[in-house]
Amino acid sequence: MKSVVRLFVCTAQKDEIGKDVARALKVEVKKQGLKSLFSGGDKHKIRVQTCNCLDLCKHCKKGPGAALVVYPEGPVYGDVKPRDAADIVQHLSEGKPVKRLLLD
Repeated sequence: MKSVVRLFVCTAQKDEIGKDVARALKVEVKKQGLKSLFSGGDKHKIRVQTCNCLDLCKHCKKGPGAALVVYPEGPVYGDVKPRDAADIVQHLSEGKPVKRLLLD
């Protein structure tokens, strides 16, 4: 069975950081060859999608980065910058969340 893992990236910031993060994630998914991922015997397609608001601004005040949610898995990241894309995509392949970016 094929399912979809989605990375929802908030783009509601005053600057373009959310869009920059989404672009960096798309490049990194392709670079690491993870447009499709096998996990637990199932094939998953990975999609990076932007959204207007994740209602996480109070958590993102810790820095100028974007918020993002890995769906359906559930980790929520904050203060994400384009340079964090490789670590987040690696999380998808290895199943280890990026602790420094996790929101409580």
